[in-house]
Amino acid sequence: MLEKFLPRIDFDSYEDFKENFKINVPEDFNFGFDIVDEWARTEPSKRALVWVGENDQEKTYTFKDISEMSNRAANFLRAKGIKKGDTVMQILKQRPECWIMFVALHKLGAICIPATFQLMKKDIVYRVNAATVKMIISVDEPELVGHILDSKAECPSLETVAIVGDNIPEGCIDFRKEYVEYSDVFERPTDDQRTHNDDLMLMYFSSGTTGMPKMIVHTYPYPLGHIITNYYWSKAENNGLHLTVADSGWAKFAWSKIYGHWICGCAEVAYDMDGKFDAQHLLKTMNHLKLTSFCAPPTVYRFLIKEDLSSCDWTQIHHCTIAGEPLNPEVYYRFKEATGHCLHEGFGQTETPVIMANFGWDPIKPGSTGKPSPLYDLDIVDEDGNTCEDGVVGSIVIKNLSKARPAGLLKEYYKDPEANAESFYNDMYDTGDTGWRDSDGYIWFEGRKDDVIKCSGYRIGPFEVESALMTHPAVLECAVTAAPDSLRGQVVKATVVLVKNGQWQPTQELRKELQNHVKKTTAPYKYPRILEFVDELPKTISGKIKRKDIRENDNK
Repeated sequence: MLEKFLPRIDFDSYEDFKENFKINVPEDFNFGFDIVDEWARTEPSKRALVWVGENDQEKTYTFKDISEMSNRAANFLRAKGIKKGDTVMQILKQRPECWIMFVALHKLGAICIPATFQLMKKDIVYRVNAATVKMIISVDEPELVGHILDSKAECPSLETVAIVGDNIPEGCIDFRKEYVEYSDVFERPTDDQRTHNDDLMLMYFSSGTTGMPKMIVHTYPYPLGHIITNYYWSKAENNGLHLTVADSGWAKFAWSKIYGHWICGCAEVAYDMDGKFDAQHLLKTMNHLKLTSFCAPPTVYRFLIKEDLSSCDWTQIHHCTIAGEPLNPEVYYRFKEATGHCLHEGFGQTETPVIMANFGWDPIKPGSTGKPSPLYDLDIVDEDGNTCEDGVVGSIVIKNLSKARPAGLLKEYYKDPEANAESFYNDMYDTGDTGWRDSDGYIWFEGRKDDVIKCSGYRIGPFEVESALMTHPAVLECAVTAAPDSLRGQVVKATVVLVKNGQWQPTQELRKELQNHVKKTTAPYKYPRILEFVDELPKTISGKIKRKDIRENDNK
């Protein structure tokens, strides 16, 4: 399948890769027809999805299954009035219907809006009205469904609510019961309903770091950008099996749970656990499934290294990756010691595929995000847009957009001229993140522009302080933020979760010990003047630490 899109697949070095990699984007590419249906035609019994539910339920779906089920779903959607350009929000966790709906909406030409099950009524009302959502399809969780139904009166565009599960409220459609009644044949449209490369395909709402969430929209070539993500970074294997720990409402799902892996012919695991994260169960599942590759955010790895990692046969797993937040070197070293695996970090955004990563040709420098993707002309620039010298922190940008719009980069922030003006200027896309480049070309992530701490004239990145704290055996995880200070403007604050083994207690003595530990591990001025012990950190459903929540609480 890759040969259809890549003039050349294998490269001798990173320099060769960076210089000569190219993607051929076909005219009117559609992931549903050109990938899923093509696998179903050429290898109908090829494994596409392995669903694992609670109580160790398990079911395997082939590409033929996904093709036919998505065709039924597309016909169902069309019958309910959904057409090209309409927006459909799906809140499906890791139910198999999530993958089916992605493919069905792409075939139909409707805009897919994945969303997290943690949305409240106000979140649903905002999203539905901002994106003129016509249908919501959701899992049958009573609280979530209640929020959806309570929203309807304030959402004039919302015509239909479909539910996946056993508990179907009055006025809602039983998706599983109804969609199977439709034909499993859906012909590729040739009229005005046919999709084109410039059409909107996928929309995510940002986390709303500043103001209300932004609408990030991608067009139909977006999945091809994830060839870099999955073939060259996470090493997807044809006929392999990959598991990424990520909810379907997070863009990491698009990154590593559908597009790139299916292009490569690698099956995905739907790890459908409704309960709280259980590291032991994850290890048991990984061992049972005989994965070939694995990816998770740093939070998951921080929990895994506290478990007995010998319970999983790591020799059957060929490659491990990490994304979502920068990786603390301490986690890297402890995981490698226990499993023999190097963790290959990658970095990107909801707006992009992976834009820099440890691709495997060069040695890993723990703490570094690796080197730039060949898809993008990536640079570190100062406030005037000039390239920063090595070692100087600046904004991470993608340059020369007028040359050719790279596959995978967002089209725009939908209906948001201010956000577009802030992020797209001087023929560049500004990621909003900061970092620095070393003399070997490796990029070191510093933090979101909003996360950088300005204390007594110093600029302090939270990641370096967190990495220092993580080397202390008492610390399970931590978040470093700026706290207001009348004298210094801001001071460094560390919010710390202790290892729960009974050895460590949240005492004043331990607080002093951790502060001194940071002074000895990194530059002394970076030590946390405020250190708070908590039972858990605020996180998104994807496992990212919500530093914004800590900052806002401190500013009250």
